[in-house]
Amino acid sequence: MTKAFRNFIRSNLRNSMQITLKHLSSPRKDGHILLLFKNEDFSSTYFTKEEIAFIKSELKADKKFVAVNQYNRMVYLQQMETEKKNSSQRLEMARKSGATQFSRLQAGKLEQITLISTLAPDLVLAYGEGLVLAGYQFLKYRTGKKKEEHAVKTIFIHSKGLTEKEIHQQNILNEAVFKARDLVNEPQSFLNATEFAKQFTLMGKQAGFKVQVLNKAKIKQLKMGGILAVNLGSIQAPTFTIMEWKPKNAINKKPVVLVGKGVVYDTGGMSLKPTPNSMDFMKCDMGGGAAVGGALYAIAKAKLPVHVIALVPATDNRVDGDAYVPGDVITMMSGKTVEVLNTDAEGRLILADALHYAKRYKPELVLEFSTLTGAAAAAIGPMGIVCMGDVPDKTRKELHDAGNHVYERLAEFPFWEEYDEWIKSDIADIKNVGGAYAGAITAGRFLNHFVDYPYMHFDIASPAFNKSNDSYRLKNGTGVGVRLLFEYFKNLSRK
Repeated sequence: MTKAFRNFIRSNLRNSMQITLKHLSSPRKDGHILLLFKNEDFSSTYFTKEEIAFIKSELKADKKFVAVNQYNRMVYLQQMETEKKNSSQRLEMARKSGATQFSRLQAGKLEQITLISTLAPDLVLAYGEGLVLAGYQFLKYRTGKKKEEHAVKTIFIHSKGLTEKEIHQQNILNEAVFKARDLVNEPQSFLNATEFAKQFTLMGKQAGFKVQVLNKAKIKQLKMGGILAVNLGSIQAPTFTIMEWKPKNAINKKPVVLVGKGVVYDTGGMSLKPTPNSMDFMKCDMGGGAAVGGALYAIAKAKLPVHVIALVPATDNRVDGDAYVPGDVITMMSGKTVEVLNTDAEGRLILADALHYAKRYKPELVLEFSTLTGAAAAAIGPMGIVCMGDVPDKTRKELHDAGNHVYERLAEFPFWEEYDEWIKSDIADIKNVGGAYAGAITAGRFLNHFVDYPYMHFDIASPAFNKSNDSYRLKNGTGVGVRLLFEYFKNLSRK
């Protein structure tokens, strides 16, 4: 790909028109309207007697959704059940209802609609979130994209107790999720490691955070042996991106460091992957990097008072005459030696260097996201995120609470030191794979060899990329991790 053509594609990276949520202090009576209510308690202001009778008959027939065509506009009614679920389930139900409603709005070719509700503000906002996230599109490479673009552009919201600031933050978060999805959906033919770093640089300019990109020469100077070994089979240079948001009013004296895996394409190296249902979607193996970059974008743009640093080591993992092979021993940045028994366990090698690099910041906490193991995917599927680590109980609870709130739920695995026996090497300090059992855990324990701070590992191998449509998460790149991290830091900033 020529430099000129790559620059042209870069200039068109915003792949989908984001739907905007707008706050209304008083309800509008004109235009298309969506009423969100419970227990048949809907406003009759907008209807004739005949229409009210029709609506009540539909509700009695157990219809949860009713559409009223008033010729010059549509009025939709959505009945929500809110009593039978816990708080996180209610919010998720609202998001999924919003996603379902989006398809109806799109079918009607509506460009804008006013959402009016007397439900709890968090439910209304979750409903709006589902509407917007379901409207994501990746059309950059579609020749007929103008005809395919969704009509819906603006959703006005009137809800007592829902503030303009909350809606503003939700718009920022939605945009950050879209950016992460865009990065995951980009093919490697465009998004190599160098381009990945350039996208972070652009995001930094847009949101106001600092970005520094270390090139291959600097990576060699730092002796980042894991990154350099994985990169041996590639003609593309690796990068190491450092992003920092440090506002003057930061509430934390020591930074929280985010680390994201940035394998822009993974063939498996000499331990070659099969193509069907494996290598064919390995453009998503940088989903951890997209998650932490997207999260920092949202944190900075929302001006949260937290000091956060994000590190993304990036390369592809290819087969070439000089590629690293099973049996090699590599020396990591930390000085620790690693026997490579499987070149398809490459993510932990580049992450290990990043985790060691993070020590220089003396962080109060490190959160690392990676599409790391098939074992994590096999264990819980796409229903949540496998996590493990050694953090204070208070931090652990805050992370789980944030995950429950946005429904990127955490399934915490044991992190027992006995698993270290399984990654001992005969000829080096450690080896890069364990054995037939507990693959997700031994991967986490491998990474633990390179930390000396409170650390939590998040394996997003399954939820980062959907192979079929899943409500507001849709198909392909999901942007998982962005919403979890933003919720966590938003909660911290309130204290």
